[in-house]
Amino acid sequence: MASFDVIVIGAGPGGYVCAIRCAQLGLKVACVEGRETLGGTCLNIGCIPSKALLNATHHLHEAEHNFAKMGLKGKSPSVDWAQMQSYKQDVVDGNTKGIEFLFKKNKVTWLKGWGSIVEPGKVKVGDEVHEAKSIVIATGSEPASLPGVKVDEQTVVTSTGALSLGKIPKSLVVIGAGVIGLEMGSVYARLGTKVTVVEYLDAITPGMDAEVAKAFQKMLVKQGFEFIMGAAVQKVDVAKNKATVTYKLRKDDSEATLDADTVLLATGRKPYTAGLGLEALGVEMLPRGMVKIDDHFQTSVKGIYAIGDAVPGPMLAHKAEDEGMAVAEVIAGKHGHVNYAVIPGVIYTSPEVASVGQTEEQLKEAGRAYKVGKFPFMGNARAKAVFMGEGFVKILADKETDRVLGCHIIGPAAGDLIHEICVAMEFGASAQDVALTCHAHPTFSEAVREAALACGDGAIHA
Repeated sequence: MASFDVIVIGAGPGGYVCAIRCAQLGLKVACVEGRETLGGTCLNIGCIPSKALLNATHHLHEAEHNFAKMGLKGKSPSVDWAQMQSYKQDVVDGNTKGIEFLFKKNKVTWLKGWGSIVEPGKVKVGDEVHEAKSIVIATGSEPASLPGVKVDEQTVVTSTGALSLGKIPKSLVVIGAGVIGLEMGSVYARLGTKVTVVEYLDAITPGMDAEVAKAFQKMLVKQGFEFIMGAAVQKVDVAKNKATVTYKLRKDDSEATLDADTVLLATGRKPYTAGLGLEALGVEMLPRGMVKIDDHFQTSVKGIYAIGDAVPGPMLAHKAEDEGMAVAEVIAGKHGHVNYAVIPGVIYTSPEVASVGQTEEQLKEAGRAYKVGKFPFMGNARAKAVFMGEGFVKILADKETDRVLGCHIIGPAAGDLIHEICVAMEFGASAQDVALTCHAHPTFSEAVREAALACGDGAIHA
């Protein structure tokens, strides 16, 4: 029986970061992972492989639509799907091997296998039981299911199957207009697939600033997406490797069907805690399968902590990483903290969409007096030069104090630009602080400064 200060169950972004940070703080650490590779869903079948495919298909789109405008003449590239899959796997392998290297460098023990907590302070992996003063649950999440939809990961797929389809489908129905569905829809739309999104609600990307969501949907329609909104999927029938989706419109209860080569079920994710033995331990759970934790990430059982997708909050890799570092600090006797008001969200389509802080709808609901500073990328020289003038930056600031309350960007490099505002918000900055900061020209980031200026006397280039 091996003995550790901390055993982390799960080697996704939350788990592996937690393990490394614990080791850096002088603790003896083990991390339990049943996959053949480290990195969890994110590195293996989520964030990283999807970004590889988004990158490859973005370049294809540029070659087909913009190269000739720049004097780059010639035939557009043909798609070698097997090679694209191979490139995707190389990206994944490079990242997962990197985590293995970091474990060795920081002397983190990888306990290979699936873990269960047999009692407080004891984790069973395979036939062996290991002891630990503290246990961290970082088991992540899995795709949520939908009644009447049976996933086979060939014709009816989750995001996992969508990343590795045997061939490029002629038609794809995406159930759910959230981040995963729209990103994977973008990949296949650029590859020539007819993409139809069926969404239960009346707007895409629930929780996003409504103005941004509306603009985003219009751009996706221009890219060939079709949307059926306010539609509840009743069932999916599969015959001869083809699928038929039956849905009912909420406004009038009328039923209709859609035929497709492939159906992507993208209706969100749910915590994955099966087999951990939490019920027998008496760990208090919340609705929808989440683990209840206190302000220090501790569950109702002393010495057992939980982070990431297994606990409340946005299911984002970087939120899990922040919690992983914070709980490591707590276990080491320091003061771990996560500022949940400043966690950015990004959709890696083209254009990218990014947000942090509050939306206009949230501010209105709270009765808060605010002002809006907006700037279109059409006024940004760099964006126009690279055919990415669509979209805008929108900053929300307190009407009296000018303090930045939120920012929403749709446009080039939005996922990188948002962090300027994250830092500003972390420091309690005003829109004027951002506006008075010199930004290099020509850069996309000037659009952020212009939006900040628009919160005051007005933008210069709009």
